[in-house]
Amino acid sequence: VQLQASGGGLVQAGGSMRLSCAVYERSFTGIFGWFRQAPGKEREFVVIQSWNARITRYADSVRGRFTISRDNAKNTVYLQMNSLKPEDTAVYYCAARDGSILHTNSNEYPYWGQGTQVTVSS
Repeated sequence: VQLQASGGGLVQAGGSMRLSCAVYERSFTGIFGWFRQAPGKEREFVVIQSWNARITRYADSVRGRFTISRDNAKNTVYLQMNSLKPEDTAVYYCAARDGSILHTNSNEYPYWGQGTQVTVSS
């Protein structure tokens, strides 16, 4: 599965941004996720979702502010980020894994897009 993330940039605190992840595998039915890694910190999960979008898990730090969605016609997964905070600054990655278990550990994901930098200024 090939993934390609895009949409990062610089935004002021309180602003919004949408990331996109193109999925180059039409028959994929595994788990999608967004992860992020801030400087000097470990990669952490942001949100993960089953292939049919019936089960979604958000990290406590983003719940209520971030929303994962997808456009199946475009084979694209989105991360809408609202009410951004400086602590959301990180490199964001989309990831995928086969199967049906929603792991929050990034080590369980073999497929990764390139990271996209999100910087939130105060």
